[in-house]
Amino acid sequence: MGNANVDAPQDRGWLLGYFKPPGDIRHSDDVEIKWGVHPRGDRRARWATGEKRTALLVLISGRFRLEFPGRNVVLSRQGDYVVWGPGVDHSWYAEEESVVLTVRWPSIPGYAVTPE
Repeated sequence: MGNANVDAPQDRGWLLGYFKPPGDIRHSDDVEIKWGVHPRGDRRARWATGEKRTALLVLISGRFRLEFPGRNVVLSRQGDYVVWGPGVDHSWYAEEESVVLTVRWPSIPGYAVTPE
């Protein structure tokens, strides 16, 4: 048992995925799960490109914008969600303080954005 608000900040919000130590029940090559807590105005440092995974992002609270080439999707009601697949570049922006749950599959290295 754990608590996403307590555990997520230890690994940039990620609760489950390839990046957890082997032997940890939260280690998975199949799926990644993130509990994202974002202050108003928070944005992805740079666009994710060359995507090889499928993703589902669900709004828990707040107002959160997903940006795709030629299209933005604003999640504004609790439970609003968006799904996108491999090959879809994306970014995001927290229009209000927001909490989102992201599920991605498969769990593969190469997408972490390091702070500049």
